Amino acid sequence: MAKRIVNKAERNAERYDAKEIGYQLYEDSLKGKRFDRLMPMIVSDQNIILAYRNICKNNGSKTPGTDGKTIVEIQKLPIEMVIKTIRNKLNYYQPQKVRRVEIPKDNGKERPLGIPSIWDRLIQQCVLQILEPICEAKFHERNNGFRPYRSTQNAIAQCYKMAQIQNLHFVVDVDITGFFDNIDHSKLIRQLWGLGVQDRKLIIIIKQMLKADILFNDIVITPETGTPQGGILSPLLANVVLNELDWWVANQWEMFKIKEGSTGYEFTKVDNEGNILTIDRTQKWNKLRAKTRLKEMYITRYADDFKIFCRDYATAVKVMKATKLWLAENLHLQTSDEKSGITNLRKNYTTFLGIKFKVVPKGDKWIIRSHMADKSKVKVISKLGSVWKDIKNPSKQSELDKNISLYNAMVMGMHNYYCMATLVSSDFAEIAFKVTGKSNGMNHNKRCFPIEKQGEITSKYILDKYGKSKQCRWINGRMIVPVGYVSYEYPKYKRRDVNKYVRKYSDAENCISFEVMKYMMENAHLYPTLEMADNALSRYIAQKGKCAVTHNALTIVDMVCEHIKPCKGERNDTYRNLIILSKEVSDLVGEENSNKISKLLKNLPLTKEMQDKINKLREYRELEMIQFEDYIGTKK
Repeated sequence: MAKRIVNKAERNAERYDAKEIGYQLYEDSLKGKRFDRLMPMIVSDQNIILAYRNICKNNGSKTPGTDGKTIVEIQKLPIEMVIKTIRNKLNYYQPQKVRRVEIPKDNGKERPLGIPSIWDRLIQQCVLQILEPICEAKFHERNNGFRPYRSTQNAIAQCYKMAQIQNLHFVVDVDITGFFDNIDHSKLIRQLWGLGVQDRKLIIIIKQMLKADILFNDIVITPETGTPQGGILSPLLANVVLNELDWWVANQWEMFKIKEGSTGYEFTKVDNEGNILTIDRTQKWNKLRAKTRLKEMYITRYADDFKIFCRDYATAVKVMKATKLWLAENLHLQTSDEKSGITNLRKNYTTFLGIKFKVVPKGDKWIIRSHMADKSKVKVISKLGSVWKDIKNPSKQSELDKNISLYNAMVMGMHNYYCMATLVSSDFAEIAFKVTGKSNGMNHNKRCFPIEKQGEITSKYILDKYGKSKQCRWINGRMIVPVGYVSYEYPKYKRRDVNKYVRKYSDAENCISFEVMKYMMENAHLYPTLEMADNALSRYIAQKGKCAVTHNALTIVDMVCEHIKPCKGERNDTYRNLIILSKEVSDLVGEENSNKISKLLKNLPLTKEMQDKINKLREYRELEMIQFEDYIGTKK
């Protein structure tokens, strides 16, 4: 491969690997290091290409901003042009106007959504990839929103544990009024500086992002506070703001420092491999209960929604007043008295992330009882009901399959989410009756196909999950996923050893070589387009570092990325049209000379399945099929 001539700035930037630097930044942040040279990492080739890969995965990349461009326009540009454009924009960064749209909320109001231009989104992704590992090391364990490998299940699991196992039955709800629109920019910058992000040029760029003009109904607005929802960097910045709240609550009790003993009565529990399972602070808390009047409290948060669990009502009253006062004085955020309050879980339900839960007595213990939230149930009935009407009385028979697919996807998605509720089966039984219970006359409607109780299940996933249900029905040969067939699944608690920025895999198990991945990212310029470079790396990982035909491990000098269907005229560099082969197999696929084919086959024993794959690729190239039985060296 031809060597690339680069200038001094590019040569310095290429020292940084996009994946490896994330691991290193996380470790350094854990040690309390300050970071004042982050820009070379942000503008490195590997970081920009990785940002492009991550943007392509996001469905929002096809939504145009004020410039009317999407990721499709960037895919058409050469790789060098994309990298050069990003670096030039970051030299004197001036973001374009943010397009503001209003999306409806469940309560009838509208939520403002800011959509930056596609180049600004790409720049924000470059910054996010460097800031995230630094911030991840400083975030609290029970901060669950907008973080890698965390979900609503983790937040609900934490709530269940506190209510059922720790017997914390008084819950403080504090609602922040317009959180994303009222974030104090000066406070946010100071918080970033306190976390160790002390690169002055990067701080200036983040200030410019926060101050970007907003275009709404032909009116240009210059924001003084807030981060626009819809920006790629906004969720991380919101977590940075509320991280101070998490640690303030934790330091009141959970992480309170005591002087007695070398460890402060904190003991680490590890597994056989040395991974930290948990930190036992029971002795310390018993000491605090016996000798102090501190208020016992624990926080669980998802984005700007959080709950503080307390042991008694008197403590909960003090905690609510203190939290409101702290938010106003330290973060300059106002709270809503109407939506804030204290809930006794022994008497009433509290709602969190679409689930309402309380505790009920069972023997000498209190256990969790949870349902779908009332608003969530109404929303689900409305959504499924509207699609079911289109299935029951289709305007066009050609749209029936599309409506059934949409309906099934919605039902399965709702089951996967709301299965965290202990009584989810009774909730969906009610939903099923209200949505599909009035379909008795469908078999007499001439505008649609009849409902049948017998049919074939073609999807393996649906067969495994719903195959045993007697509620299954078929319309025109297509199965309707039963709404009422769902059972409770205990929400998963996140394991401490699962971390995006701690490498846990072994290259030997799946033949994926980190060195090969690094080489492919560093030499993306050798591919004709950025799209092909991106999808070639995805193909290498999907094939587990092996040749698609022989299944042998590939090395840097022995791998070739080929098009399955050769490009004729317009290029087709999509993921589905690429395949990674060994050099010998690639030569065999494109070879026409029988003597050279014979030489290649001498050291390349192939099974019948491998032979068929090679001939299939040759068929796409309009080449003659190889009659392998005529050659020596094939494996029967």
